[in-house]
Amino acid sequence: MTFEFDKDYWEQHWQDRDGGTMAGAPPNPYLARELEDLRPGTALDAGCGSGAEAIWLAGHGWQVTAADISAEALTHAAARGGSATAVEWVEADLTTWDPGRRFDLVMTHYAHPAMSQLAFYDRIARWVAPGGTLLIVGHLHTHDSGHGDHPPAEASATAATITARLDDDAWRIVTADEQDRAVAGGHGTTLRDVVVRAERRA
Repeated sequence: MTFEFDKDYWEQHWQDRDGGTMAGAPPNPYLARELEDLRPGTALDAGCGSGAEAIWLAGHGWQVTAADISAEALTHAAARGGSATAVEWVEADLTTWDPGRRFDLVMTHYAHPAMSQLAFYDRIARWVAPGGTLLIVGHLHTHDSGHGDHPPAEASATAATITARLDDDAWRIVTADEQDRAVAGGHGTTLRDVVVRAERRA
């Protein structure tokens, strides 16, 4: 099923944000918490947006491929990273793109593709190498996002619905949390986040 989260939607979304705001956004707060015990290797940031998480990973020794459907987002992300940042920025529709390889880490933070959220997570999970890690951070949409968007039900997933799709024979669940997070500069706005980390059994 196709929703409004297509390329045109995301190009407009990032054009509506000024580059200065994007450049100042910190990496997701769950990133260091979930990955600090991992040995750096190859990583894919699926739906990298402004690039904060990809740049953080590169700064901690990871070889990063950062993919997003929006050329506008990637332009700002590459400028933010600078020439010294070892990130490969890839313009790609993640509903059809195939990286042609597997990674030690596949992560996604709040990405909304033009397909159901759970189907998207199924898709990117296939790109995790044996012994590798899948990290999913998403919004649990229970109300208007505050930006005038009203995401369809298929654009949300709970920790339980995500982990239920990860076969116990193939995956070990490390984290399956839902928690509230205050948005920096959000004037009291609180979001409900879903955080799932799983390791593919070797």
